[in-house]
Amino acid sequence: MNGSQQRAVGRPRTRGTDRSLARRAELIAIGRKLFADTSYDALSMDDIARQAHVAKGLIYYYFKSKRGYYLAIVEDSVADLVTLAASGLELPPVERVHRTIDCYLRYAQDNQAAYRTIVSGGVGFDTQVHAIRDGVREAIVATIAEGAYGRRDIAPLPRMGLLGWVCSVEGTTLDWIDHPVLSRDAMCELLVRTLGGTMRVIEELDSQYVAPPDARQGI
Repeated sequence: MNGSQQRAVGRPRTRGTDRSLARRAELIAIGRKLFADTSYDALSMDDIARQAHVAKGLIYYYFKSKRGYYLAIVEDSVADLVTLAASGLELPPVERVHRTIDCYLRYAQDNQAAYRTIVSGGVGFDTQVHAIRDGVREAIVATIAEGAYGRRDIAPLPRMGLLGWVCSVEGTTLDWIDHPVLSRDAMCELLVRTLGGTMRVIEELDSQYVAPPDARQGI
């Protein structure tokens, strides 16, 4: 439960608050589409307001600035992705890995605009946007580590190995949603097997991090 949810516990929402939250969510949904089709720098607040069919002041009211609006869009996008990727913790380790990767691919396939926003972070360099993206990467690494090693906090070497795998998954997945020549099942199997290879290398370099039996056999 996040901070805003905790503050809301025990406090009834007013009809005005519900309308305000719904309006904000609507603006974020519109923004996902706008920023997926046009770069951040190419869209002015006037452009956004016109395409969203709202007064520019309404966007300032909810998000304070264009950058605030963009960050809200990215943060909203990553919440669903992290939740999906981290699901299935009740499953055995190997099934959990398959579930995590399949959920990740399904999210990218079904939410292509949001996924591109998360991974590419828009045009240019924005430290806060990149921090959000890095948070997603760390969440995926922690989920894989928990499934493989039984803990989320791991040493630098295995963390770097898994992080490198996650970054390669991002690039591969971006290409896949642009050129879906493989089925999702085939993509999942490919990524699971490359993860197995990464885990075997990690074990060779640090014997404390033993690859799961299926990883040593190629998963």
